[in-house]
Amino acid sequence: MPVELTRRLQFSASHRLHSPHLSEEENIRLYGICHNKYGHGHNYELEVTIQGEPDPKTGLVMNLSELNSIVKKALISKVDHHHFNMDVDFMKDIIPSLENMVVAFWKVLDAELPKGMLKRIRIAETENNSVTYTGPE
Repeated sequence: MPVELTRRLQFSASHRLHSPHLSEEENIRLYGICHNKYGHGHNYELEVTIQGEPDPKTGLVMNLSELNSIVKKALISKVDHHHFNMDVDFMKDIIPSLENMVVAFWKVLDAELPKGMLKRIRIAETENNSVTYTGPE
């Protein structure tokens, strides 16, 4: 029976919600203060959930230190204290909404973890706003 294991990490980053497909007025109406010309920041919380069978020798699905190291190297090091619109290569030309961020994070982590192990990613930008993604159908 598969077991789920979740690691929670934090990072700080900024972004600007702006769609090149909308007029300036439409962007302001849709995104409000999140459309600020220079962006705005959040202290994000990231949860990465993996699944698998516990190893009979160790009792672990994966060593938490290994999972932590993978997530920090593949994601946190690239986004922490950066601006999503300007500094994060895997977000180039993508509107950095939570919905788009979680899908982009999935693509990065899915390539780094053993095949089929990634179960769910959750990103919270405030205590009231979060998005969860369970991968492509």
